Amino acid sequence: MTSSAPEDVDVVLPCLNEAEALPWVLDRIPHGWRALVVDNGSTDGSADIARDLGASVLHEPRRGFGAACHAGLTAATADIVCFCDCDASLDPALLMPFVDEVRGDRADLVLGRRRPQGRGAWPVHARAGNLALSLMLRRRTGLRLHDLGPLRAARREALLGLSLTDRRSGYPLQMVVRAADEGWRVTEHDVPYLPRSGASKVTGTWRGTWQAVRDMSRVLAEAPVAPEAAEAQAEGGTRR
Repeated sequence: MTSSAPEDVDVVLPCLNEAEALPWVLDRIPHGWRALVVDNGSTDGSADIARDLGASVLHEPRRGFGAACHAGLTAATADIVCFCDCDASLDPALLMPFVDEVRGDRADLVLGRRRPQGRGAWPVHARAGNLALSLMLRRRTGLRLHDLGPLRAARREALLGLSLTDRRSGYPLQMVVRAADEGWRVTEHDVPYLPRSGASKVTGTWRGTWQAVRDMSRVLAEAPVAPEAAEAQAEGGTRR
């Protein structure tokens, strides 16, 4: 396995009240990579903890997983940008082979297929929702993916070129759909998925899962977007 050039990688970590998990997550960022914590309105001191631990901290006042992720993407400066949840369910060190695959031009977008480790790592309702969306994604794009997990890596300029507009739970799926529409090479690799720290903001309840599925179903219903239209949507800051 080749090693990644440190200055070429930013890791976007969307964060909402993850004070308990942040030390574990930030300690596992590969040496030399930049951790970019996007605070999405935390009230537990997450931003201060992240800053004290050496992370770059960005504040995104508009609530939403996609809003936080996209704020991180636009603030990133590295050639390659990674995404990882900030709740200690995924180890950011697992991104190293993802980055090597992108840098080696063997893939344009690399995703982590979550493999639950232990009880409570992935609630049944969340798995069911993810499976349904994976099947719908396959019908929509032809991609034979098993998961739409948050652990991923791609080149920054290419991601910005997708002109992503979703600012809620549909953001990760919209990234994959638009990448597929553009003919990107998308690969998937198994990664351990641990019980998260604290309560999930998205799929920890049936209601949260239903909201996420509804957001993502809306994305799947979109027709392929022409580059000019996508750019106009992005500039307009489409809200969902």
